[in-house]
Amino acid sequence: MADEEPTGTMVAEGFEPAFLGYAWSAHRPPIAIYDRKRAQRVLMDMAGMTADEADEFIQYKVESDWKGPGTPLFLTRCTFDDFIDWSNAE
Repeated sequence: MADEEPTGTMVAEGFEPAFLGYAWSAHRPPIAIYDRKRAQRVLMDMAGMTADEADEFIQYKVESDWKGPGTPLFLTRCTFDDFIDWSNAE
């Protein structure tokens, strides 16, 4: 049973090099987590995009493509203090 693929989990095809792991949340399928900077690098290497083009692609074509509760997440690494500063600026 531990080897079964979780129901409802989705992956971001083509971003395997950016995969970090998964997270669990109550009443939701496991969620695949990807490193946003690595995903940006994948697009730069594979599609020849600039950093700005890759960032915009991820923001508008990947992160905003909600497919349900198992939609993958892209992690932006930062310190706790940076996160608090960013979240208070919103």
